[in-house]
Amino acid sequence: MGAFSIWHWLIVLVVVLVLFGGGGKLSKLMGDAGSGIKAFKKGLKEENKDTAASDQEESKTISEDKDKA
Repeated sequence: MGAFSIWHWLIVLVVVLVLFGGGGKLSKLMGDAGSGIKAFKKGLKEENKDTAASDQEESKTISEDKDKA
């Protein structure tokens, strides 16, 4: 009596989809979410490249300072 069956949830889902614009808006939202995930992954890759480059610069600076001393 306290829990909804699968049919109740399906009806609620259909009503929500119809109220908020149906398939067009839903597919657009999923596309936006997908592009956001791709941008996030691209940002992580660029960040890793930047940190690797800065690590190389630091190691060059340290070795140059030792040579001068």
